[in-house]
Amino acid sequence: AMLVPLLRRTERNRLGLLYRLPLSTTGRTFLRIRLLDYTLWWWHWINHRVPFFWRFHLPHHVDLDLDASTAVRFHFGEMSLSVLYRMLQVRVLGISELSMSLWQLLLMPSIFFHHSNIELSPEQDRILSRLIVTPRMHGIHHSDYQGETDSNWSSLLSWWDFLHHTFREDIPQEAVRIGVPAYQSQDDVTLPRVLAMPFTSQRDD
Repeated sequence: AMLVPLLRRTERNRLGLLYRLPLSTTGRTFLRIRLLDYTLWWWHWINHRVPFFWRFHLPHHVDLDLDASTAVRFHFGEMSLSVLYRMLQVRVLGISELSMSLWQLLLMPSIFFHHSNIELSPEQDRILSRLIVTPRMHGIHHSDYQGETDSNWSSLLSWWDFLHHTFREDIPQEAVRIGVPAYQSQDDVTLPRVLAMPFTSQRDD
């Protein structure tokens, strides 16, 4: 309800940075998709680095069993905040309704795929991870060891982690322990407790 009117107004009035570039419609669309994905990398980074945002992203990371269902286990508070960030992406960059639809069409399957427990062969993973985020890549990001969690921030294209030198594939998939150290008990991650988590005193995680 908030995003679609903004998309249409932005496109109608040619607002945003990309309308200032001398590009074809097709070229501008491809660039929009890449920039939406790159700025999502930054939103993910912010969610880990800024304590206020981490409160709302934490419920996604306390899942003790990484699988495709984890892809939709986001707190309603984080989803609400992400709408505001998405509106900022649209207005600043100059995103069209078509570009947003195409990007989301690519992003959603990617999110389900890299949260899944599919085990690719090392060779398959090595090839795919040069282009898109793989389950092994994102499994490392969901590790309960911060040195591993602070890597592989990408959501669709893996390029951004190569760009920022945050790409990691040196941890065997079976060696990764999923979750957050302060919330390793199943009693800690019941639905009521996860829903209340952003609004309660934060543990030293």
